[in-house]
Amino acid sequence: MGLLLSVQSLTKSFGATVLFQNVSLVIEEGQRLGLIGPNGAGKSTLLKILRGVEEADSGIVAPRKGLRIASVAQDPVFAEGSRVKDYVTPDSPWFGMAGFSGGEVATATLSGGWKKRLAIAAAGSEKPELLLLDEPTNHLDLEGIVWLEKTLAGANFACVLISHDRQFLENTATHVAELNAVYPEGMFRVEGNYTKFLERREQYFEAERRRKEGLEAVVRREVAWLGRKAKARTRKAQARIDSAHALIGELKDMEDREKVSTATIDFTASQRQTKRLIEVDGLRKALGGKVLFERLKLVLTPGIKLGIVGANGSGKSTLLKILLGEMEPDEGTVKRAEQLKMVYFDQQRALPNPKATLKQALAPDGDSVLFQGNVIHVNAWAKKFLFEVAQLQQPVERLSGGERARVLLANLMREPADVLFLDEPTNDLDIPTLGVLEEALEEFSGALVLVTHDRYLMDRIATHVLGLDGRGGATLYTDYEQYEQDLIEKRKEAVNAKSAVAVSVGPAAGAKKKLSYTEQREFDGLEGRIAEAEERLAAKQRESALPEVVTDHVRVQVVFEELGRMEAEVEALYARWAELEAKVS
Repeated sequence: MGLLLSVQSLTKSFGATVLFQNVSLVIEEGQRLGLIGPNGAGKSTLLKILRGVEEADSGIVAPRKGLRIASVAQDPVFAEGSRVKDYVTPDSPWFGMAGFSGGEVATATLSGGWKKRLAIAAAGSEKPELLLLDEPTNHLDLEGIVWLEKTLAGANFACVLISHDRQFLENTATHVAELNAVYPEGMFRVEGNYTKFLERREQYFEAERRRKEGLEAVVRREVAWLGRKAKARTRKAQARIDSAHALIGELKDMEDREKVSTATIDFTASQRQTKRLIEVDGLRKALGGKVLFERLKLVLTPGIKLGIVGANGSGKSTLLKILLGEMEPDEGTVKRAEQLKMVYFDQQRALPNPKATLKQALAPDGDSVLFQGNVIHVNAWAKKFLFEVAQLQQPVERLSGGERARVLLANLMREPADVLFLDEPTNDLDIPTLGVLEEALEEFSGALVLVTHDRYLMDRIATHVLGLDGRGGATLYTDYEQYEQDLIEKRKEAVNAKSAVAVSVGPAAGAKKKLSYTEQREFDGLEGRIAEAEERLAAKQRESALPEVVTDHVRVQVVFEELGRMEAEVEALYARWAELEAKVS
């Protein structure tokens, strides 16, 4: 593979804060590098340096001559008054792939997910050799994420993608690198998917633990030797003295790197004894003439963890707002228990006063907060969410997306809740914080309503899954896997129905068939081939989730390679079917 870009010994600081130092990285053709790391490690800044829009304090960035680089920001911004066709034309291969039906659509009317799709399609239309993606799955629904996974898998360019979505990394990355000060070189990189990375990282830390134990023993001996009187030493002891100090410094560096913290998240349940917290009957809601859901019945009780899934615009956030009482349904009733305590984490993450300091945002009533009956000083409260005391006077508008999310989580934790509503809580959170959030949600004893595109989180947390199709339908599933399987079956039925309509309507409309004898035979057999291919794909997807596969790094790699080939086969069959169908319609 040819070299696209290399960086050597990059260092970057903001003020007195060192983001990263002495980081080296090589990117080659065909690679898909997943870049992870804790919030504040400098991942987005590193991407800007690779793009050439920001400079490092020191180090070398060496792109291949004439290298074409495109990028997609976390929150894409489009020009006022612009339309889809201004960024990707209908004749572009990326237009249909991204799912757009018309170029006249105003970008201002697009949801967050469709804006992200447009930004990715626009970047792809630039024909880059290297694509830089910063949290590309944020705001995308499941179908959008699957589209992006397939698109990247079949792309002819390399990419670097920052993501906290573990399933996305598992399905997409050919290499994974963690930007983190715990590593002596500032970064740890592994060839393979996310599972392989976790395995190799654990091996690395185990080796570091053994090395530290050996180093501690040597340092104890050398410190004892240094403590002797000078006359007890030999005349040629200076070299040993220098070596002892070097060993002591090396051990201190290891101990400093080990000082890694994770946020403390612990939602407070109200311990209410009422069994029926929220009861919904015959719920219907339409927006802009489109029925989102109707005849919806639902009961939330303590311990229920309801995941709500569906495409962008299917009504997930609307349903949350109706349950919260912020929006009225067109029909039906929503009964809430008396004095019901509801806590809402909004995906927009708007802080009450962006000009306020971090201290005011965390402790609006003074120098302390009341949490679970205990008074905690704001300094200690800030540290629970990985903030330094020196940051307390910083305006919250200058915080990163992950830091703002931690502020909101800190505020939510102080509010006792019967029902906890979380709308896309994982956006911008780093992977260690996600793990802590998952544990907190598992232990929460109230009811939980969760909207998230994070398949890993949904699969682990949800006890029930409500699927919205955006056309009035709402189906309750036992788990997320059942919902995914149902999507595959419905897509198969839609293809079969479309095929039947094309065959029956075509001749009646007087359409002239343009298929050759060979093409007609191929077309007649495609429906069955698609069904068989999708059945094989579904079986392989089920296999990929088996514990014995996930825990076997060799087998999981083989399974995911087979999965990628099967997905490509299904896509090719659909493309061929569409090509032939267009000739006879």
